[in-house]
Amino acid sequence: MLEIDIKPDAQGKVRDIYDLGDSLLLVATDRISAFDYILPDTIPNKGIVLTQLSCFWFKLLEGVVENHLISSDVADLPAKFKPYADYLRGRFMLVKKANMFPAECIVRGYLAGSGLKEYRATQTVCGITLPAGLQESSQLPEPIFTPSTKAELGEHDENISFTRLCEILGEKDANTLRDLAVRIYTTARNHAAERGIIIADTKFEFGRVNGNVILADEVLTPDSSRFWPAESYHEGIEQPSYDKQFVRDWLSAHWDKQGNPPALPADIIQKTSEKYVHAYEAITGEAFKF
Repeated sequence: MLEIDIKPDAQGKVRDIYDLGDSLLLVATDRISAFDYILPDTIPNKGIVLTQLSCFWFKLLEGVVENHLISSDVADLPAKFKPYADYLRGRFMLVKKANMFPAECIVRGYLAGSGLKEYRATQTVCGITLPAGLQESSQLPEPIFTPSTKAELGEHDENISFTRLCEILGEKDANTLRDLAVRIYTTARNHAAERGIIIADTKFEFGRVNGNVILADEVLTPDSSRFWPAESYHEGIEQPSYDKQFVRDWLSAHWDKQGNPPALPADIIQKTSEKYVHAYEAITGEAFKF
């Protein structure tokens, strides 16, 4: 399989971005990041899962929010990318250019990760006071919107209050993003629950096209969300997950987060790939055929 030897115009932790003038070509590689580091290993099929899940959610959410997707069909690839169709199939999106908001729009339905850490210290998450007595993995009384800054590559995102988001974006746009993010999360959470998956939390990115706020980048994937199997859910303990938390846990046990991250063992790579594929199949109800 011939990978692309065309230099991208920009690169994220996972995606290579090609500027096509009036649109962008987003290519999801099999790179994986954790703790804001790009790891030395790749995860087979990961980029395809991210793209195909995003396409699935974009379609399901069409009645809730506009999105940036133009096409993910290889027939629509620009001419210079057609020689790489075999590699790109399943892992690319042609998308509208958007003026992106400088914020990660995080919605939490359960207490985990950095939210749990803050709650234990202050009984708050991003300035939101929560009830006393919550435990690890507790379901919150209602989903909460907990934005963060959108850091440059190599930097760390920083959780911020809604008040701070209003200062950055303006009150009108901040309210729009909050309301959209919670509505999208609720719609997706209800769909996933029917498939036996708990979406504990997730993050969205929004942009503006022709004056309209649209959903952009990836959406509700194992890279941007915590997916838990509902059948084994128990409050008060860390949950098994269908996302890269599996990799984070291995790294936490084998790396002090100083210097470059270590290579992942072959079995961790294989199991992580299987988790990504399982997430796709559970949520979409379709076999992974790529």
